[in-house]
Amino acid sequence: MSETITTLSSSSFDEVIGGSEGPVLVDFWAEWCGPCKMIAPILEEIAAEQGEKIHIAKLNVDEANEIAARFEVMSIPTLIVFDNGVPTKRIVGAKGKAALLEDLEEYL
Repeated sequence: MSETITTLSSSSFDEVIGGSEGPVLVDFWAEWCGPCKMIAPILEEIAAEQGEKIHIAKLNVDEANEIAARFEVMSIPTLIVFDNGVPTKRIVGAKGKAALLEDLEEYL
């Protein structure tokens, strides 16, 4: 995993999301998910380029299924932007970098 992307767990999720200043994009993913693997390098690039504006984190749904259930994540990848600890935007499915940046424009 990258230094620019935070790996979340069931125990760290609420603390990290609630304590963050600024928006946090959480990638709900799993090891077996092909589209999740496709967007991982794109998220790495965005984290490196936009890290001062939006924090990027990953949560493995197989390891933290209660968190995924709490936010009604039914398919992966699902990206949820949390602003001040509140989910404000949901993006479902893999997208290219340009489309993802367009979806995140209001936070960048």
